[in-house]
Amino acid sequence: MLFDRPLVPAVLVQRYKRFLFDAVLEDGKAITGFCPNTGSMRGLTTPGSRIWISEHDSPTRKHQHMLEMVEVDGTVVGINTGLPNRLTEEAIKAGQVANLQQYSVLQREQKYGRNSRIDMLLSDPKLGRAYVEVKNVHFSRTSGLAEFPDSPTARGAKHLEELGDMVEAGHRGIMIYLIQRDDCGTFRICGDLDPLYARAFKRATQRGVEAFAVKCLVSPQQIAPDGLIPMDEPAFADL
Repeated sequence: MLFDRPLVPAVLVQRYKRFLFDAVLEDGKAITGFCPNTGSMRGLTTPGSRIWISEHDSPTRKHQHMLEMVEVDGTVVGINTGLPNRLTEEAIKAGQVANLQQYSVLQREQKYGRNSRIDMLLSDPKLGRAYVEVKNVHFSRTSGLAEFPDSPTARGAKHLEELGDMVEAGHRGIMIYLIQRDDCGTFRICGDLDPLYARAFKRATQRGVEAFAVKCLVSPQQIAPDGLIPMDEPAFADL
């Protein structure tokens, strides 16, 4: 995925009220922009961090600038949670995730489960249906290891339960962790920060839900899926 316009470098002043951030552009101009990530962004909000932002000219937008990436320890990390579905679709079509590219139809945001919407519904006359849920990953506290979640997510646990329901109904349930950083070679469920989610993940996989971690190549010019990385199964074996 190439960015339509070059991202603009800046220095982060603060991220606050979940949706907002203050920054200083290279020319010294102070700006306030929109942060497209409502999560904790643990480890990615340190004042003084180098960031990259997109610029938007639409007169209907309240803020012209939107936060896209943060540099942490020399690694550029994508934080925009509006991109993982698009990147996952690219990974699927490129044949990077199991045999998902063999499904003939891909639909976004379809109703299913308990008053929910699945990120992607794949269907095919021969293969049947595959329900695909996508989670954005940007948290890393150990070199080379990506983790999810970085804070408690009851909604995420609910999604795992619903995927398990789809498997028991005779369909495939797929959980994809889309990692918007390229310095990690392994993925792990973060059980110490959210034991409930870790238990939900273990139950889901026992019910037949398939889980994959997709790493991305990330730069201010583009974000591109770069294939699967292994999941650290023993991390939740004793939950």
